[in-house]
Amino acid sequence: MLRGGLRNALAALLLLTAGLGHAGAADLYSVGTITSGTAPERRDIGFANCLRDVVVRATGDTRLLNEKRLAEQARHAGDLIASYSFRDRMSGTPIHDEQGSYDRPHDLTCIFDQTKLDAFLKSFEREPWLKRPRLVAVIGIRDMKGAASMLASDSLAPRDKDMRTALISAADKLALPILLPSQQQLMLAGLALPALAKTDPARLGTLARMAGGERALVGTMVWNSKPAGWVAEWRIADAPPATRWGISGVGFDDAFRNAVSGAAQVLSGHEEP
Repeated sequence: MLRGGLRNALAALLLLTAGLGHAGAADLYSVGTITSGTAPERRDIGFANCLRDVVVRATGDTRLLNEKRLAEQARHAGDLIASYSFRDRMSGTPIHDEQGSYDRPHDLTCIFDQTKLDAFLKSFEREPWLKRPRLVAVIGIRDMKGAASMLASDSLAPRDKDMRTALISAADKLALPILLPSQQQLMLAGLALPALAKTDPARLGTLARMAGGERALVGTMVWNSKPAGWVAEWRIADAPPATRWGISGVGFDDAFRNAVSGAAQVLSGHEEP
C-alpha cells in the first residue's frame, strides 16, 4: 500500500510540473495571447499585450508595467518581434456567421528578438532574470464551509484540480518553476493550516528540498463571504518579513497570479511586491 501510494504521489507531482521545468533563456522571449481574428489591427493589439507580458516574464519585475516608455513602445511592439504565428482556436468549426469570419479567436504566439528586447530592458536598467529557483508552494486553505486543508500534488478536494491548474498557469506565464508537495510530504513535515504562519523557515526549507525544490512559497487562502472572495497572504519562507504580500476579494485564479507575480518580484531582486 505504501509503495503504491508513493508511486501515485510521484505521478501526480510529475503531472503537475510537466509543463514547467527550469526556464531556458530562449523560453523567456516567447509569449502568447488571444486575439479576435488576424486582421492587422487585431494583430497589433496582440503584439502590444505580448510585449507587456514578455517584459515582466523576462525580468520578474511587474513595476515595469507602469513605465511610460513601455506604453509608448507597445504601439510599435512589432519592431521587437522576430517571428509570430496564429492558431485558430476554433479550428474544425465551420465559419457560419459574421462573427465567425471577423472575431474568430486565435492564439497568437510572439517570439521576441533577444538582442532587441535586451536593449529595451537595458533602457530601464533591467536585465533578463536567468537564474530562477525551483519553488515549492506550501498553501493552506480554509474553504467556504470553514474546512481547513493543504493543497497538495495529490489532494482530492473537489476544487483542488482546478486550483492546481490555475497555479500552473500563473507560474508558466512568468516562467517560474513551481511544485506542490505531496500529502505524504506535508504529513512528514508536520504542516497544517492552523500553524502554517508560525512554521519555522528551516522546516519549510526541508520540505522544499524533499519535494524537489529549492525555496518555499508559503501562503494561506481563506474564503470570506462579505465581500465574497478569497483572502490570500503570501511570503517566501526565508525572505525578510517586509516582503510579505497579499490580495483579497478575488477568485483563486487571481489569488495565484498574485502569489506568483509577488514571488517573482522578490526572488528577482526587485524589492517588495
